[in-house]
Amino acid sequence: MEIFGVFQGFAMNGMMSVQLPQVYRSFSKNFAFSTGLLPWTQMQVSIDNFRQMTGGNLTNDSVEFLQKATLVYPDGSTSSANGSLFRRSVSDIVRLAIREIETSVNATSTGGEAPSSTESTIRAAVSGIQGYVQQLTVPQANTFMTVLLIVAIVIGVIVVGILLVKVILEAWALFGSFPESLTGFRKHYWGSIARAITTLILLLYSIWVLYCVFQFTHGDSWAAQTLAGVTLAIFTSILIFFSWKIWSIAHKLKKAEGDTTGLYDDKKVWVKYSLFYESYKKDYWWIFVPVIIYMFAKGCVLAATDGHGMVQSISLLVVEGLMLSLLIWSRPFERKSGNVINITIQVVRVLSVVCILIFVEEFGIAQTTQTVAGVVLIAVQSALAGILAILIAWNAIVACCKQNPHRKRRKEMEKHQRDMDDLTPLDARNSLLLDRSKTNESSITITYANANAMSDYKQPINQRDSSPDQYIGIAIEPINKYSSLNASYSRPLTPNTPMGGLNQSSENLVANAAPVGRQPTLPNVGGGYGNYGYGQQNGYSGYRAPSGY
Repeated sequence: MEIFGVFQGFAMNGMMSVQLPQVYRSFSKNFAFSTGLLPWTQMQVSIDNFRQMTGGNLTNDSVEFLQKATLVYPDGSTSSANGSLFRRSVSDIVRLAIREIETSVNATSTGGEAPSSTESTIRAAVSGIQGYVQQLTVPQANTFMTVLLIVAIVIGVIVVGILLVKVILEAWALFGSFPESLTGFRKHYWGSIARAITTLILLLYSIWVLYCVFQFTHGDSWAAQTLAGVTLAIFTSILIFFSWKIWSIAHKLKKAEGDTTGLYDDKKVWVKYSLFYESYKKDYWWIFVPVIIYMFAKGCVLAATDGHGMVQSISLLVVEGLMLSLLIWSRPFERKSGNVINITIQVVRVLSVVCILIFVEEFGIAQTTQTVAGVVLIAVQSALAGILAILIAWNAIVACCKQNPHRKRRKEMEKHQRDMDDLTPLDARNSLLLDRSKTNESSITITYANANAMSDYKQPINQRDSSPDQYIGIAIEPINKYSSLNASYSRPLTPNTPMGGLNQSSENLVANAAPVGRQPTLPNVGGGYGNYGYGQQNGYSGYRAPSGY
């Protein structure tokens, strides 16, 4: 978006109502595509027919008129919609040379001939936006309709492209499994379409305001003016709706949690609205609102003051200066490269408007100074275009190789939350509830008798139960006789004297025992309480059947 914004800035500088040198007009003309203007003759003929049916006047404002006219700019230079002045001059010279040869051969007089084609060409004085668009063979009254049709084609391509990808994924799902990363796109492809169109609106909003206001002031077709009003209202309403929605969510989050980090941490909010603030720091998520206001103001100023060079230049300088001050004060972008690129772009925009002030007719600056200023302006903007191309390419590579910092932090938080959801009161990652088996000599085999039944049940333990029943079903068996479980400092948890008052019958013990997945065996360790004793290895080891059972 940055590079497209730079190109639009170059083109909009060429639309200003000042005495721009011809070389700079030719330079800015190369960036007309970024504003939606393309020299498409057949489209212009169709728009002319539409205007004629809806009250338009085609006498001096049609593609047919422009093909015959020579455009005269405020500095006295001329241009033609059919091609450059140099090309037409060469064509006229060749035509005159051929005619002179024919005259010499036929030995006839040329004194009474009709004026040449150059002399009979219609000359039309143009300036500002009119002069910029008409050098592209676009009548000024056709400007908005041209951009409207181009944008409609782009939106159609976006929608068809996303739907085509959706169809491919559905076909892929029928015959095989596609990557899990595409599952979200498959389910929410309408959201992808909406996001792409909203991005396009943000990209073209300043230009759209410019052309709509220009259509209101210079258009002659009631249908075109109605379309301009409706589309401008729709685009502005979409941006206002998203701005209000984000502000309301931020207000609720700040009231409930004390900050607005939920705009970045809540996945649902991020997917829907991050388009507007994903590049900004968490404390400056609101910067997108001044940016939208800046785009609206720039388009309005340029179109509403068309034909008044001094007012236009000073007003635009104020708008650009305020935006530069905001960026320097806040430095809102999350990445340092984003701050450097955008502040550099805004500095060059301010310097460009300062240079354009030299061409204001009311200041009466000498022609030589204006020519030098034009060369300097081209050099500065060309250097900017080259430097920004490198910086933006580098930034794009970094963006492809690295995740958005906010998105990366949100993913890490979601992963941590999933890990926390898996914890048990004893911590699932180090819990006796896990079935662990290691094959080395010093490993410990840990089993749980009813793990499947207890895996989904989690309840905090308030106090330690002194009953030995809680240990029934857990067996801790050292594989190595030198295991730490046999260490001499292990405190026995069972009484050291026989428990004569207890019922030692095997029937009672088996009846009260927890179900086990396998029959445990009692190693021949000697001593203890007969064949039914408790082990003394770091706790109660559970019931062990007699060897003959």
